Amino acid sequence: MRSLWSRWNFPATALVLASVSIMMAGCGNHSSPGQTAPRAFEGESITLIIANHPWGEAMKPLLPEFEEATGLKVNVQGFFEDQLTQKLTVQFTSGSGTPEVFMYRPLQEGKLFYNNGWLEPLDDYVHRDADYDFADFSKQAVGSATVKGKLTGIPIITEQEVLYYRKDLLKQAGIAVPATIEELVEAARKLNDPANGVYGFVARGQRSPLVTQVSSFLYSEGGDFTQGERATLNTPEAIRAFTTYGTLLRNYGPPSSITMSWPQASAFFAAGKAALYTDASSIYKNVLDPAQSKLAEQIGYAPFPAGSRGSVPYNITSWGLAMHPKAANKEAAWAFIRWATSKEITLKIQQKGNTAARLSVWERPDGTTGFPAELVSVIRKSSQGGVDHDRPTVVSVAEARDTVGEIVHKIMAGEQRIQETADQANQQLQAILDKEAK
Repeated sequence: MRSLWSRWNFPATALVLASVSIMMAGCGNHSSPGQTAPRAFEGESITLIIANHPWGEAMKPLLPEFEEATGLKVNVQGFFEDQLTQKLTVQFTSGSGTPEVFMYRPLQEGKLFYNNGWLEPLDDYVHRDADYDFADFSKQAVGSATVKGKLTGIPIITEQEVLYYRKDLLKQAGIAVPATIEELVEAARKLNDPANGVYGFVARGQRSPLVTQVSSFLYSEGGDFTQGERATLNTPEAIRAFTTYGTLLRNYGPPSSITMSWPQASAFFAAGKAALYTDASSIYKNVLDPAQSKLAEQIGYAPFPAGSRGSVPYNITSWGLAMHPKAANKEAAWAFIRWATSKEITLKIQQKGNTAARLSVWERPDGTTGFPAELVSVIRKSSQGGVDHDRPTVVSVAEARDTVGEIVHKIMAGEQRIQETADQANQQLQAILDKEAK
């Protein structure tokens, strides 16, 4: 029979042991300072709540390695996105100490959860040891998960807005890949051919979902949703961005644009019904899905087109991993988070097609296996800058998104008094900011 140590002779478990060793230094509950502690959490358990998301599916098969090395049992519960938020809210409101670790959407729930005391600040944890290499995480991804100067979670899934396009249609029309927003509009106009079942442009058109995608148009024109505590939805830059997005959908998008969130828009593009599509880099698999796409080999990827300020896409954390402040054993919770977000495990999860926040995995050939080479290049470039939010960063996110989305909806409907609409929306967003500042 092989010894316990020989069975641990592989990188992932070595990482767990190193992690536990460093983490347990100075923690008297399980180990004396500096002592390596195999199975340091023998007989203990934590609850991990995850979204029904590819990250969780990639994580589950790896859990036995962690459990064997640490002795810590990880009880996993999975929920759809909206159910996940409801579940966490009910648990935390009731004062429960579980789940100890959970997935959350930093830009959707981060500020609310933090203000309610439901997110443990992780600033001290991430700097405990150099091997964790917290500097390896994208600066913008970390910014997405930061509230009031505190790190509220570890980024696990990132995304940037990119341009998807039909190579064959652009080639046939003699059109170069749009590098600017002006070129995007012109290409959409030339390629718009509804009579033959192809529209020039498709994107999210539902009032709330569109906000995240119009954000890159906004940033690239030099605007933002807010500046400090001041709403800025009615600036010339904002109106120009909203008008461009709404006009693209009105003039060159399908009639059903107003009903589309990302599943509908990506399926429409994958079916070959649109020439150009702007959306998140993380949904590339949907665009290539054989069940929907008959033209996968004709799909190209490009950086988000430049506006007057340049190409400034959002570069965000869409999902993070957080710790509950009331966790009975925070050391056990951190041991899991540290392992799950380590370079080695991040690499394995990215190899399943998940878009990770650690920069190092994007520089490794084995870290981009399965990704289209052109998309990898675009993600690397887009990850070097951008903006760390894709919606107004407020507690009342849903209300704020509806407020912004209404401006674009009016443009899609052909409304001409956009300045007036934007002024009203700006007042509404300012009221939200003022209320939350009290």
